[in-house]
Amino acid sequence: MIAPGFAEVESQIWIWMLAMIRPSAAMVVAPIFGSANVPIQIRVILAFMIGMVATNTVSFDLPSDTAISLSNSLFVIGEVLAGVSIGFALQLGFSSVMIAGETISNAMGLGFASMSDPQTGQSTPVIGQFLSILATLLLLAVDGHLMLLTTIVNSYSALPPGFAFLGAEMFMGMVKFGGILFSMGLLIALPVGGTLILIQFTMGFLARTAPALNLFAVGIPVTIIGGLIALAVTAPIMADTIIQSLGMGLDHAASILGGR
Repeated sequence: MIAPGFAEVESQIWIWMLAMIRPSAAMVVAPIFGSANVPIQIRVILAFMIGMVATNTVSFDLPSDTAISLSNSLFVIGEVLAGVSIGFALQLGFSSVMIAGETISNAMGLGFASMSDPQTGQSTPVIGQFLSILATLLLLAVDGHLMLLTTIVNSYSALPPGFAFLGAEMFMGMVKFGGILFSMGLLIALPVGGTLILIQFTMGFLARTAPALNLFAVGIPVTIIGGLIALAVTAPIMADTIIQSLGMGLDHAASILGGR
């Protein structure tokens, strides 16, 4: 709670600063908040506001040792791991979209066409960039960013600062969850990927029946056009799967620290 008067202003400021470590770590790795286009000042302000709100829901004591000590180091490490775990769980759900984009781009023959991803600043295939933008809009549409902030605030009640130590089973659960979302990425790409397989099968049949046909001149345009048409037709189905993947990421982030 906020100290009355000015007697304990310094200690209260230290509490807010320590409480903002967890949301700061979560925003570094979480989608949207961790984008290179989001100014650091915005992240700091959001983390400070979340820290202020969190201190009103739970009380904790400051480490009594000096700034450079074992207890303070463990305090900071626990908060960083807790925040990174929350943000990384949602990032895994978001990464399944990038897996789908890589799969579709390679199947369409557009793996060489890349654009700069605003989330990471790295080059990604154009189909992956399209799906990344779609996933970002869907995450905002379902208030996923607000759910993430709510999870961060509620996690303070489950694991107060100073007691945020994750067990080995939590990290193993994160690894298994990443494997599940790898399959979710393939499931997102399945409608378009299935169509491209049929097109490739047809091109192979034509190559056997008409050996004189130049498949490089015919197959690549047909594959790209067929993939774009399939992508436009199956976009609603893919959107539902993307929302399911993002929801799994949010649910896992909440279950890691009990932040429901």
